[in-house]
Amino acid sequence: MKALVKAEAGPGLVMREVPRPEPGPNEVLIRVLRAGICGTDLHIYDWDHWAQSTIKPPLVVGHEFAGEVVEVGSGVEAYYPGEIVGAEGHLVCGRCRNCMAGRRWLCANTVGIGVQRDGAFADYVVMPATNLWAHNEKTPLDVAAIFDPFGNAVHTAMQFRVAAEDVLITGAGPIGIMAAAVSRHLGARHIVITDVNDYRLGLAEKVGVTRAVNVARTSLADVQRELGMKEGFDVAFEMSGHASAVAQIFDSMAHGGRIAALGLPADELSVNWQELVFKMLTVRGVYGRQMFETWYQMSVFVESGLDISPVITHKFAADDYEEAFRVARSGESGKVILEWGKEGAADVH
Repeated sequence: MKALVKAEAGPGLVMREVPRPEPGPNEVLIRVLRAGICGTDLHIYDWDHWAQSTIKPPLVVGHEFAGEVVEVGSGVEAYYPGEIVGAEGHLVCGRCRNCMAGRRWLCANTVGIGVQRDGAFADYVVMPATNLWAHNEKTPLDVAAIFDPFGNAVHTAMQFRVAAEDVLITGAGPIGIMAAAVSRHLGARHIVITDVNDYRLGLAEKVGVTRAVNVARTSLADVQRELGMKEGFDVAFEMSGHASAVAQIFDSMAHGGRIAALGLPADELSVNWQELVFKMLTVRGVYGRQMFETWYQMSVFVESGLDISPVITHKFAADDYEEAFRVARSGESGKVILEWGKEGAADVH
């Protein structure tokens, strides 16, 4: 089968023929139909410090996908050939305290597909049946393919009540934009998203944010005054990993404000501990998705009318992966989708 592989240490990926995996007991073979390019994939392609310390070539990369069940291994009864599924890309140990207590999203021994084991940028991928999610037949295939990052957004947005609250989101990447869409769907009053990328801020406006703010030109204090806000933001989602954004959040929160942090900084950053204490802020780290409550919530949101499709801006045939990665890296895109098994997928921007 055809697969996109990190073949050796160094920048780049290669498309090559590799053996098709076979499902073992309690495993499912899936034909990949759509796959999304993630920031993690860009790190692996570029072979940065994180990739060098994490990835062991050769490795089939990719972890965001939707596909069709082709074959099930022994012991699998919940899935059948022809069913459209996605998969939780974090494989847990099942033996630690959190796994044994049913808190699988807190497993300290998580292994990720496309990172520690072969992933989904391929014609076929094998997954444990316990990691699969059967998609509603009405869910568009491109949307189904990005349930992984959508889950990051939902997991973050569900940490605190946002109904009737004022929400600040720092970082207008695809996950930040989807978190804004979720916040609007859940009834937030004002949703302000910040970035320095006008293209991404334009995408955020399509999902109904109150203000999309380029903080290189406009201050958050001015925006708050324009909106008639007197006590700061009630809830914030930090999606950027930038020290300046974290500082803006602490400066802009109301007393008793709640902060959910998903963005990963490249370097250590300092926190204004006095503001944390005197404002009595709550800060909660978020990682991945809550298995499988977040997947249920995503499906219900989509079924009840939440449209995240504006975040999908480009689609390419898998063979055009070099151009797809270039676009994903450019900053002039939202989610970029690779289409497997069909020649000449059109750019949809």
